[in-house]
Amino acid sequence: MALVVEQESNLSLNKQAWSKKLLRLCLAVTLLVSSCTAPPEASENSSSQPTSRLDLVLQRGKLVCGVSGELPGFSFVEPNGKYSGLDVDFCRAVAAALFDDPTAVDYRNLNAKERFTALQSGEIDLLSRNTTWTVSRQTSNGMDFAPVVFYDGQGIMVNAGSKIKTIQALNKLAICAQTGTTTELNLADQMRKRGLTYSPITFEDINATFAAYEAGRCQAITADKSALIVRRSRLRQPQAHLILDTQISKEPLAPAVASGDPKWSNLIKTVIYATIAAEELDITSANLTTMAKSQNSEVLRFLGVEGDLGKNMQLPPNFAARVIKHLGNYGEIYERNLGKKSNLKLERGLNRLWRDGGLLYAPPFR
Repeated sequence: MALVVEQESNLSLNKQAWSKKLLRLCLAVTLLVSSCTAPPEASENSSSQPTSRLDLVLQRGKLVCGVSGELPGFSFVEPNGKYSGLDVDFCRAVAAALFDDPTAVDYRNLNAKERFTALQSGEIDLLSRNTTWTVSRQTSNGMDFAPVVFYDGQGIMVNAGSKIKTIQALNKLAICAQTGTTTELNLADQMRKRGLTYSPITFEDINATFAAYEAGRCQAITADKSALIVRRSRLRQPQAHLILDTQISKEPLAPAVASGDPKWSNLIKTVIYATIAAEELDITSANLTTMAKSQNSEVLRFLGVEGDLGKNMQLPPNFAARVIKHLGNYGEIYERNLGKKSNLKLERGLNRLWRDGGLLYAPPFR
């Protein structure tokens, strides 16, 4: 009797062991099948969600662009509510390439402190706001910079009657700067390097910064030289203020997008390069129609008459022609906003083409 019970017990244990093995085998098969086949809900959601910011912008039908809105020549809101400036024109250039409509842009006015958060959170598609390209911003702020659209440098402005001619003369004085900018940090570096002390007077708003300077709360103010030139022209007595010859930093200003989206980033870079390449090829908004009949294969490829350069960016072959038709080449954009045809009359300097002694250079469009 004991033998029968033992045999039955062993048989029961064997059945349990086989059941466990079979259960593990079924579970493994189930996991293998589920890993190869996405559930219906996931498939439906993935097909309806944009995979790139480019898809979102195309679905929306408009570009959302972050700008300053307070710096004439770069981005400024005119009394009639219209936006103008170099930064604004590059927003419009992207809209022209995408929609053949440079007005398909919603602008967001952002101060220096909030601009990066707006980009990282997805509030804006593109940041085009006189922003300096730095290594830390590229690597730690989740930003991918486009080509430089304006090469600048940081300067210092003082009252012409102060007899201040050099940065050394600023020792123990109060200096105004906008917080959240590279200018604030550059000033600290330069004063420390020279063993000088000073009292920083900082504001988040650029208008408040220059108002404090004009009111005499500080003996000097520092900003990009282009900004100092623009802002000086708006002071009550522009000629009473002097911009020192000293340049204390490099300030390569460039648009930026959120990192991790090469499809969108490549499109922005290509559109900006298109304005530079057009000037290299001597294509303007005035001669665009004539140039489209050129015998130059490089010109025909650039304008989309031949080939299909826009295909990988979901753009039509003539996307560059769209940009030039509505905005012109880089030289036209510069002269209209900052150069000879503007009130500012800024010399192009480093912002000339490479062949003219400047730093602007576009890769081949092929």
